[in-house]
Amino acid sequence: MTADRTIFLQGAGIGRHRPGMLLVHGLGGTPVELKTLGRRLQEAGITVLCCQLAGHCGTAQDLTATGWRDWYASVEAGLNRLETVCDLVTVGGLSMGALLAARLAWAQPQRVQGLVMLAPTLWYDGWAIPFYSVLLKLVIHLPFGERYAFVEREPYGVKDPRIRALVLRAMQSGDSNGAGLLSTPAVAIREMWRLTAELRPLLPDIRQRALLVHAREDDTAGLSNAFHLQKRLGGRVEALILEDSYHLVTVDRQRDLVARRTASFVAALAAGPDAALHLHQSGEGGNG
Repeated sequence: MTADRTIFLQGAGIGRHRPGMLLVHGLGGTPVELKTLGRRLQEAGITVLCCQLAGHCGTAQDLTATGWRDWYASVEAGLNRLETVCDLVTVGGLSMGALLAARLAWAQPQRVQGLVMLAPTLWYDGWAIPFYSVLLKLVIHLPFGERYAFVEREPYGVKDPRIRALVLRAMQSGDSNGAGLLSTPAVAIREMWRLTAELRPLLPDIRQRALLVHAREDDTAGLSNAFHLQKRLGGRVEALILEDSYHLVTVDRQRDLVARRTASFVAALAAGPDAALHLHQSGEGGNG
């Protein structure tokens, strides 16, 4: 059993409210990839829980022993814990974590007030994804297909060379808690596709206010992912398009902008619908 790497950061509150944000990391990732964002939200008065998904922060074998429903159970447990100290909860996620966050928003509309999707990944179509990766869906159910692993490659989701070197060093260290696994087993990717198939028909029924954050040059998941969600989510959708980041928007060059916009989004929800509407009309919720 892997150690629990969940990150909990107690915020001071905003006015009379005690807003909380549940953050969900990506496939093969770790809560550490959300720690900087969590710290900034904490400074804004928001209590943050970066939950650890089942099977993560360990070995590839730990990951393949779990499925998307196990990962989702970790998100539900995170919500239960956060509700003990918060009176308003927003859920957000990075990459595949954004899909789990959306699934929770659909299942718990009375308990989740807002949704933040950071580099949401319904499919892999970024500019660094090998063209032959589309064949994986055809062979993943065959014995040799199940033995395949998707190996991370340049630029590792990071545009900034200095940060990229740190991420690569952490992935190569053998401790997956630092930056996640260097390669993702095909079996785990298959589980992500199952989650995607489960989620897509539910999108129109997700009516919470949502914030989409996506890099124009995302190397892993192209802007088509954000466009698809923007068209199909059932509530008001605000979008922030980043011009100087790749896939890992929470650690790359524009991480401060991502943190500011996310904090503003949560603060507006805490202030009530009129404040959130003003935020949208003032341009804070538009592309930037």
